Amino acid sequence: MQVEVVTLFPALIEAGLSAGVVGRARSSGRLRVGTENPRDHATDAHRTVDDRPFGGGPGMVLATEPLATAIRAARARLPAGAPMIALSAQGPRFEQAGARRLAALAGFGLVAGRYEGIDQRVLDALIDEELSIGDYVLSGGELPALVVIDAVARLLPGVLGDQQSAVQDSFGGGLLDWPQYTRPESWEGRPVPPVLLGGNHAAIARWRLKQSLGRTWQLRPDLLAGRPLAPEERTLLEEFCAEAGIGPPRT
Repeated sequence: MQVEVVTLFPALIEAGLSAGVVGRARSSGRLRVGTENPRDHATDAHRTVDDRPFGGGPGMVLATEPLATAIRAARARLPAGAPMIALSAQGPRFEQAGARRLAALAGFGLVAGRYEGIDQRVLDALIDEELSIGDYVLSGGELPALVVIDAVARLLPGVLGDQQSAVQDSFGGGLLDWPQYTRPESWEGRPVPPVLLGGNHAAIARWRLKQSLGRTWQLRPDLLAGRPLAPEERTLLEEFCAEAGIGPPRT
């Protein structure tokens, strides 16, 4: 997969992608990430990349020509048809389904905004879609770009040591993950649930699904609101609620 990031801070992108899962994906050649700096396309002596907004107001806006030239340069390195995506508070929220969609592509571009944002004409002319990672304000689009790349990279074939890790991650099936435990069997008086020690794989799978359903019901009920429950799932969720002493599900 080829990813191109248009950013005023390429070192920030490089630092965030040099270790861990994404670093290994790049080392193996499964993921290639390039950057394009609008400042390299500024034509004045001061290499200016921002300008005052028409209509007045605080802050500055990314200068149109250096940004547009950088976007076009980045797009030229992407596979044909790859989308150019702006990280923006006004875009739809990036979720696991979106990560799976992007992971199925040969590549995509990301534009990391700065200052007060991007000239709307550049968005209209050169951007295919916008994405937001949440309803809060950041100093720029570099951190959201790193979030998107990380979420997508772990879904690429061969990136994780065990591909089932990606399948079983939180949100993989629309549910939060089940609780995880490792050695020792008892830590500070807190034992591992006995079902995980018995070697009965069917019982373990049933327990894990029950915990995923219950955790999702307790912590992110919105995820269940649009997810029909199979009869077995409803039974497990009702068992979880009864065991936890909480109200029965209304999904």
